[in-house]
Amino acid sequence: MTDEPNISDPEALSKIDTTVPQSARIWNYWLGGKDNYEVDRVAGDAFREIFPGIETGARAARYFLARAVRHLAAEEGIRQFLDIGTGLPNVDNTHEIAQRVAPECKIVYVDNDPLVLAHARALLTSTPEGVTNYVDADLRKPATIVREAGKTLDFDQPIALMLMGILGHIEDYDEARSIVRQLVDALPPGSYLVQYDSTNTSEEYVTAIQQYNEGGSIPYILRSPEQIARYFDGLELLEPGVASCSRWRPDTSAWGLPAEVHQYGGVALKR
Repeated sequence: MTDEPNISDPEALSKIDTTVPQSARIWNYWLGGKDNYEVDRVAGDAFREIFPGIETGARAARYFLARAVRHLAAEEGIRQFLDIGTGLPNVDNTHEIAQRVAPECKIVYVDNDPLVLAHARALLTSTPEGVTNYVDADLRKPATIVREAGKTLDFDQPIALMLMGILGHIEDYDEARSIVRQLVDALPPGSYLVQYDSTNTSEEYVTAIQQYNEGGSIPYILRSPEQIARYFDGLELLEPGVASCSRWRPDTSAWGLPAEVHQYGGVALKR
């Protein structure tokens, strides 16, 4: 039996709906975390019965995040990260990876999920040289995100904008692209966009998502790799471009993963 999340803040607990499965908590369950409820585990198991590859995809996406952050901090000299759609704390969060490379890195996490808020203190750790901060804001309000993140990050210096598995929650594709464009437009030259989402490249995955969306949760829309690539319009994609997350510059973290998963992502430079 998986333990229920230990939430000591009554106000935060009152805002958490434990009657409807929630994507961040289900993702946490698939990654072996404990910040989930019975309703999430039931939904996660039902999803896995239809699409057994989901846990492999979740791991591949997590390792993609790690490799991308490590590359940007170590090879491209990025010292500021804006991670929108943070999700629940897990092993090797963005600030841990970045500050391991460069302790002076500044990281701003953005989310509006009450359980994530309740765990904000777990995220709000930092090296003495760096900064880790948290913004409670909705992805659909990019101007608010930029304004609040600007209290910690310097928007005159390069920033890595990270949108990891979050744009599928924007049902209208044109709106999703508009949000990305507004956020990227706020970044100075030399910044990067890091993005991945799940794709419609598996019939079983499509069926599992349809069932999930009918369960009352916030819908998640699977898109094609070509649609995901359009998020990077006007930017310079790093090799190998938009690819299956397990194929993006694989290292030892990708050992044991299949060459192809149904989460696609990329990293691109704003000139």
